[in-house]
Amino acid sequence: MSEQTEDKATPAPKPTIEELRAGIKQTRAELGETVQSLAAKADVKARAKEQVEVARERALVTVRANQVPIAIAVAGAMAVVGIILVLRGRRR
Repeated sequence: MSEQTEDKATPAPKPTIEELRAGIKQTRAELGETVQSLAAKADVKARAKEQVEVARERALVTVRANQVPIAIAVAGAMAVVGIILVLRGRRR
């Protein structure tokens, strides 16, 4: 039976008022961060704007890296305008 009494751990000392206050302060800070995180996730409009901005930046990087498609698009648009002008001139 002496083994059973030795196995029982002594209770932890009670925290001081300063330790309790520090623990409460940290818990409040963590709770504040959690609330802010949840509020950010719930703000659909802000998240949508952020996704649009990310997509816009990605598109700009792609366009700046490869300017050939822009030149082809401009040339195609000019060709279409030229064809329209030629066809209108023939009708007169």
